[in-house]
Amino acid sequence: MTQITLPDADLAAALDGVTTDHFFTEEQFQRDVDYYRAQSIAKTMLDAGLISLSQFDKLTALNQKSFSPFLAEIMPKMT
Repeated sequence: MTQITLPDADLAAALDGVTTDHFFTEEQFQRDVDYYRAQSIAKTMLDAGLISLSQFDKLTALNQKSFSPFLAEIMPKMT
């Protein structure tokens, strides 16, 4: 196996401009998990007829505000 090493200056240049802003932190992950759990409970309540669709939509909005999930924009919408 060939090992390649870079001088520190080359490594610094290669990493210039690289940020960790797009990485998922543990806190972000936990917020998404908590949001998913809350949404699962709300969906179960909707499916059981315990809440209406408009109430489900209100819960979804509250869950998004409370948990600020990182992936909320790509999560499927319920209609």
